[in-house]
Amino acid sequence: MTSLRLPTADRSIETYTLTGRPPELARRRAADFPRIAYAAAHVVADPLATYDPWLEPAIDWDRTLAFRHRLWDLGLGVAEAMDTAQRGMGLSWTDARDLIRRALAEAKSRDDALIACGAGTDHLAPSPAVTVDDVIRAYEEQVAFVEGHGGRIILMASRALAAAAKGPDDYARVYGRILSQVRQPVIIHWLGEMFDPALAGYWGSADHDAAMDTCLAILTDHAAKVDGIKISLLSKEKEISMRRRLPAGVRMYTGDDFNYAELIRGDKAGHSDALLGIFDAIAPAASAGLAALGRSDERAFFDILEPTVPLSRHIFRAPTRFYKTGVVFLAWLNGLQDHFVMVGGQESARSVQHLAELFRLADKANALTDPDLAAGRMGRLLSVHGIG
Repeated sequence: MTSLRLPTADRSIETYTLTGRPPELARRRAADFPRIAYAAAHVVADPLATYDPWLEPAIDWDRTLAFRHRLWDLGLGVAEAMDTAQRGMGLSWTDARDLIRRALAEAKSRDDALIACGAGTDHLAPSPAVTVDDVIRAYEEQVAFVEGHGGRIILMASRALAAAAKGPDDYARVYGRILSQVRQPVIIHWLGEMFDPALAGYWGSADHDAAMDTCLAILTDHAAKVDGIKISLLSKEKEISMRRRLPAGVRMYTGDDFNYAELIRGDKAGHSDALLGIFDAIAPAASAGLAALGRSDERAFFDILEPTVPLSRHIFRAPTRFYKTGVVFLAWLNGLQDHFVMVGGQESARSVQHLAELFRLADKANALTDPDLAAGRMGRLLSVHGIG
């Protein structure tokens, strides 16, 4: 068995022996699953580019697109240019357009690719001068780009709208205008303030229950133009409450990276589909678990996915907006990219103690596809931090 020396919370060093099993890697199709399941995919940085990492992104397009093919090969959909791709947190709308264009072209090269793309207002910098009409025009520009390339829309939450709106009526006006124009039903994304502090008070209220009422009224008024809503509030109770109140035909896509297994399984009153950042990191387990659920083998579904929940809760621990660091770190450990470098230099957003615990939890979750490779890479990272 493979062992290495890892730091502990009390600043000592322990010898840790890996015990996990490599995850099953089987080719599947989205149609094999009883739930729609999107993985919000990360981008792979290019560490050899000549650039200023904190000021501009450099993207390795070959590895970024290869990762999307891996998700499709496992039967998962790709939620493109979302916050997992560091959208608005290192990845600008200019870069997101290039990513969306390239990813949609790759999707068209195969017959089993499920993909939807984020359209928001991140090219509109929030300021006191920004009006609700400016937000509408910004949304229209991004929606037109995605639809012009044949893509389906994930309508992302808007920092500019959160800053400009005076109350719920402004949200109803903006979403009503955009939904009246879209070509096909969209997924609306309610991203909580734990993921992005600039989105506090979304839907016109700091109280999530009041905000939910506003959101549900908009969904009801425009149900024909809404495929579903993804909520990322890290509260299974709030998600279930909203799920039970959705208008007929509107799906709930869980964005709860703390409780996804039980929400996807569901209850007698319904279930959630999935649009999750953690599915980027645990794609083989997500694929195998959904296949088991498709066989009505709930025991296998939970046996596969429940061990990944502690890993996910660690990756998404507060400050939650830094979860992308853990997602990319795990991609590096698993050999899906050759380096641990991120857009915006965000590989520095988590401590070496955090990454060491992530390694332990990934092993216990059976999320390391090549344990020897992962241990070797972890060891090299620790040596850079003076841990031999």
